[in-house]
Parts: sequence; structure tokens; C-alpha cells
Amino acid sequence: MKARVAASVALALAVAFGTAGCGFIAPQATTKHYDASDGVSGNVGSIDVRNAIIVTDAKNGTVGNLVVTLVNTDTKSHRVAISAGDQSSSAAYVTVQPGQVKQLGQDPENGGPSNVLIPEFTTKPGALFPVYFQYGDETGVNLKVPVLDGQLPEYSSLVPPTILPAAR
Repeated sequence: MKARVAASVALALAVAFGTAGCGFIAPQATTKHYDASDGVSGNVGSIDVRNAIIVTDAKNGTVGNLVVTLVNTDTKSHRVAISAGDQSSSAAYVTVQPGQVKQLGQDPENGGPSNVLIPEFTTKPGALFPVYFQYGDETGVNLKVPVLDGQLPEYSSLVPPTILPAAR
């Protein structure tokens, strides 16, 4: 009788471990970071750079609109320098407050303070364009940002004007 009980328990344990065993050795896909949209992401110290894309007009694209979300996970403000291509001398600066999620590029028509418009932009949609993010003494990150056009409805409102608005 004891042998039957022991065999039943052993069989039950074998079935339990056999059906759930793959969870013990397979890597969890939910722990792997990936970019769920068309953009690319990176980190600079306490600043998370998320879903960066450049939107331009496919026909006469002479201006690029950098669309990106910056997340400050620190308890102090940071002034982030954003340099597009080889234009390291003409960086745009964006201040991100502590705990702030700052979206750039959402209103390209008005050229407001939360826009980074790239003049003389000749890169065609489908290509990758280097954009460098850095602040303070932190080591910056150079991202290869995808260039898109406004043919998809979700990007049509992000196409910048072909002539930049006057400086304010």
C-alpha cells in the first residue's frame, strides 16, 4: 500500500514539474526591454530617452521634426543637450524637471519651446539619422533615429513646415 501512495505522489510531482518545467528554464520575455513603436530608446544618467523618431516631408523634406519623450527619474532638473547629425556646435537645449515626462515635437507648426526642428534636413524617410543626447558630466548616448514621413495617419500632424517659423 505504501508503495502505491509513494508511486502516486511521485507521478503527481513528475506531472506537475513536467507541465510547468519550461517556466523554470526559459527566459522571461517580459523582462527584456524592447521598443514597442517605430522609435528608438536609450538612457543618459537619470534621463530616459524614449521612442525617438524624426518626421519629415517625403516630397520636399528640408526640415526634420524630432519627436521624443524625455523622462527625468532624478530629484533635480537636468538641461539636456540634443545634437542632430554632425551639428554638435548647434545643440538644442531642453530642461526636464524632476519626475517630469517631457514630450518634444508634438506641435511642429508653431516651432514652440518644446520642439526640436532640424534645419537643412535632407535625409530621406526610411533612413537612420544620428542624434546625440547628453547632460552635465554624464556620458551621452548617440541614437540612430529612424526617419519617417507623414503618410501614416498617426504621423501626419507631426510633419514640420518646409520653412521654419521665425525665431521668437
